[in-house]
Amino acid sequence: MAKMKEIKAKNMNVEKFIAGKVKDIQQAVGDGLAINALSGGVDSSVVTVLGHRALGKNLKTYFIDNGIMREGEPARVVATFKKMGIPVEIIDASKAFFAALKGVADPEEKREAITQTFYKKIFGKLVVKSKATYLLQGTILTDVDETVAGIKRQHNVFEQLGIDPQKAFGYKILEPLIELRKDGVRKVGRGLGLPEAVFERMPFPGPALAARVIGETSPDRIALVRKATAIMEKTFKDVDAFQYMAILHEDRVTGMRDNKRVFGNQIEIRCWDSVDARKARPTRLSFDLLESVAKKITKNIPEVVSVTYNITSKPTSTMEAV
Repeated sequence: MAKMKEIKAKNMNVEKFIAGKVKDIQQAVGDGLAINALSGGVDSSVVTVLGHRALGKNLKTYFIDNGIMREGEPARVVATFKKMGIPVEIIDASKAFFAALKGVADPEEKREAITQTFYKKIFGKLVVKSKATYLLQGTILTDVDETVAGIKRQHNVFEQLGIDPQKAFGYKILEPLIELRKDGVRKVGRGLGLPEAVFERMPFPGPALAARVIGETSPDRIALVRKATAIMEKTFKDVDAFQYMAILHEDRVTGMRDNKRVFGNQIEIRCWDSVDARKARPTRLSFDLLESVAKKITKNIPEVVSVTYNITSKPTSTMEAV
């Protein structure tokens, strides 16, 4: 397999890159239709605006509500893009995703279940309905590197693994950001005129909160980690870090409630300093901040009795838990 070409952020001519990718998308799609999924993350947001600049009304954008997103995410994302003149249709697919994830605990099997549900079941139907021939998506170089190296299977990597999306799913995939890493994608977002709150937004995984639940991803466990995430993100809002997250562990741990011994859940907090996610170091947070988030989580989520902080760099750790 040939090594993927990389365009480094420091060497990028943003205007030239955007013009070139707009032309590439137009030439590939022609007079046809393309569709894309917007999650609200940096990569999908940038590729959505890039695609609409290239195709206008010939690009249909969907937000797939898979039931495993952060609190209030669908409505927030749709409202943000409506202000930019880009209509987004929400597709309620939570039942399909939870059905696919039922009984699945292995991290790679979990990612594969999400991939197959997203690309074959949900987007397969949308392609037929819209008669689109292309899916536009925000795969970046780090996604490819981690998948090919076997670190973890990113849900949006196919051709680099020898998988032909046309044969597997019935449509072709365009990946205009695949030569970039996260810092390069942010520069393109700025060049496209996205709000800073969008292109500087903290990375969020394709498998969403399922990547932050160790073990089976059930509606109850997602609801728990969603609450912890909301508390942590509010508490950490002024922290200058590349990414932070709350992770729900599988094992129950001993705790105390009302002076009685209980077996409750454990939330692990991770906070990272990084440039492009290839390497990362835990942010050196104050103990007061860590103590504050632990108290808030255990007070507001009775099921949680323990909060820990990860202090291991990537490698050997990874930024996400699943």
